[in-house]
Amino acid sequence: MHIHILGICGTFMGSLAVLAKDLGHKVTGSDANVYPPMSTQLQAQGIELMQGYDPSHMDPAPDLVVVGNAMSRGNPAVEYVLNKGLPYVSGPQWLADHVLRGRWVLAVAGTHGKTTTSSMLAWVLEHAGMSPGFLIGGVPQNFAVSARLGDTPFFVVEADEYDSAFFDKRSKFVHYGPRTAILNNLEFDHADIFPDLPAIERQFHHLVRTIPSEGLVIHPTTEPALQRVIEMGCWTPVQTTGQGGQWQAKLLSEDGSKFEVIFEGVAQGVVDWGMTGQHNVANALATLAAARHVGVVPQQGVEALSAFKSVKRRMEKVAEVRGITIYDDFAHHPTAIATTLDGLRKKVGEAPIIAIVEPRSNSMKLGAHRDGLPESVEQADQVVWYSPANLGWDLGATAAQCTVPAVVCDSLEGIIERVKSQAQPGTHVVIMSNGGFGGLHGKLAEALK
Repeated sequence: MHIHILGICGTFMGSLAVLAKDLGHKVTGSDANVYPPMSTQLQAQGIELMQGYDPSHMDPAPDLVVVGNAMSRGNPAVEYVLNKGLPYVSGPQWLADHVLRGRWVLAVAGTHGKTTTSSMLAWVLEHAGMSPGFLIGGVPQNFAVSARLGDTPFFVVEADEYDSAFFDKRSKFVHYGPRTAILNNLEFDHADIFPDLPAIERQFHHLVRTIPSEGLVIHPTTEPALQRVIEMGCWTPVQTTGQGGQWQAKLLSEDGSKFEVIFEGVAQGVVDWGMTGQHNVANALATLAAARHVGVVPQQGVEALSAFKSVKRRMEKVAEVRGITIYDDFAHHPTAIATTLDGLRKKVGEAPIIAIVEPRSNSMKLGAHRDGLPESVEQADQVVWYSPANLGWDLGATAAQCTVPAVVCDSLEGIIERVKSQAQPGTHVVIMSNGGFGGLHGKLAEALK
């Protein structure tokens, strides 16, 4: 079967393409933004990518068009599909019908940490010899691909609350039918599709409604929004993590790089890994709870986590030039920015940190998070805000409220000049964006030479 994917370079759709190819289909795709790591992964898999949304990409007609949720009415490719009466389906629906049906699905949902936690979970199952299939919205370094079919009953999926397609406004995760579900945390996000936090809580409750009574729901004790979701009705056993929960961590280093795992009051072993931050300790506890549900004993899980290598673009060290370290990080929400910088601060102590932030997500462009931004960068020594031409609010006013030195730049060249004038050997530079940021990482490294 020839499947054409619209929006193929999105992290979800790109992963879907890999699975479709593994199932033996001919896969092609179109996207307006073709950039790494997804474009390189797809090209390595022999999947043909086409720039833009020209209807001619679908001539001759494919047998099926999988429509990404970034596609909307008015897009020339979408209009062509509808006018020609081509068969089409949303990505999550295709995944449910062709990959997840009949499998033990382990889903990881939440505002933050989905990619990292799904990567951890897939790795823990792999380390235990369970060879899971997985679909992750990023590239886990333990696997070097974002998706694989796997030939066992187990499948780990990053379960996103974003909508499924222009014709299906339910959250993606409603399609997945998990038996094991991690609900990591829950805050207001995706302001382009959700009016408020209660609207997202309702979608999370739709997910809870789909989990069987023989399944398991895992969530931290510290998230009031998730507590409200569970109180709407839950028909599944629940395990909790964190303070007062069944799963707890005793920090053995302040930055979270070493901690003891405790389950129901009994020590299970020590995780000693290359990750930092309290958020990653929380992700680890949820991972161990989910893995135990499919038969991985906690001691085995602890051993696997100690060999976990994180995910591309999650505090990934991309260069070290003249003693200046450059990291690429996906953070695009005030909480994620704050926890990332907090983890780095605890790791590097007094060393200077420069944060570079691109407000690129739809919620950021709408200004939904601007009140939380000044506080989010407090652990940096200084911050450079990038103001793209299409930003609809005053980033300068936000920068003025920062308690650390803050500047706004409207070009990559301006950012590079600023960092060159400020960075010295021993400085840590964190570039935060959920997009390609115009290749800033490589350009900055080159300029610092």
